[in-house]
Amino acid sequence: MTTAQHKLGSGFGATTTAAEAVADVDLTGKLAVVTGGYSGIGLETTRALIGAGAHVVVPARRRATAEDALAGLENVEVDELDLGDLESVRGFAERFLATGRRIDLLIANAGVMACPETRVGPGWEAQFATNHLGHFALVNRLWPAVADGARVVSLSSRGHHNSPIRWDDVQFTHGYDKWEAYGQAKTANVLFAVHLDELASARGIRAFALHPGGIMTPLQRHLSRAEMVERGWMDEAGTMLMEFKTPEQGAATTVWAATSPQLAGLGGLYLEDCDVAELLDGEGMTASGVRPYAVDRAQAARLWTLSAELTGVDAFVIS
Repeated sequence: MTTAQHKLGSGFGATTTAAEAVADVDLTGKLAVVTGGYSGIGLETTRALIGAGAHVVVPARRRATAEDALAGLENVEVDELDLGDLESVRGFAERFLATGRRIDLLIANAGVMACPETRVGPGWEAQFATNHLGHFALVNRLWPAVADGARVVSLSSRGHHNSPIRWDDVQFTHGYDKWEAYGQAKTANVLFAVHLDELASARGIRAFALHPGGIMTPLQRHLSRAEMVERGWMDEAGTMLMEFKTPEQGAATTVWAATSPQLAGLGGLYLEDCDVAELLDGEGMTASGVRPYAVDRAQAARLWTLSAELTGVDAFVIS
């Protein structure tokens, strides 16, 4: 497979912060939509974009919590959005479209990880539904407002190494494994960016997916201490055994993907540590890189078709 998945030598790295990644970028007059932009790396993404001059809209499932977290910041507004509820997605999109504004940066940041088996909507597995299908529907419903030359950023994870798309049982109707379900959802996040970029690049709109790095944030809320000890993240006393990024560092690749001139003319790529990731061989979890199945164009097109069927929305179908 021919791929552009090769490092650029960006000059940034794992310890780059979001503020550093956007330091030379002027976003005055730009509008960004950041799902989950009030917690963990989403909050740091919002802060960095505002610091560069952007106005940020934060759709949030917990509106009051979001308003408290963002209090004191200028050029930010909060609205309600539950990615696990397609009617909520429709409602937010309709309210935004009614304002007549254009979106320059659309960042699909919100997500859940390794949650107990949960069903949403018409019985969909919650991680696939929330992390992928909700964002798929959101981007497609907001598409009339997405400006030419905009960037769409889909937060994936190294967790995509855990599973390709399970075409024979996407919704885990025959046995559930929370890490495999998370892996499938994160693979879907990459494939979404791959196909969206192919569909939208004629308008100068480019899409990227990324691994933000390992960060201790509320994303880990479904994990017990025993599980984190078992995975080697910490010892039984709670002392961290792995070197995690700070939230400021974890948000860096997101804002770099959304704003960097180094990515001009590129798209449909998986990024990490503020650079393009390398393509991997073999199987299993590794420290870095992207699995070929996650950037496969045929898989991406197949997932787009399935997602459109499930959500009932596809902005690229001419009626």
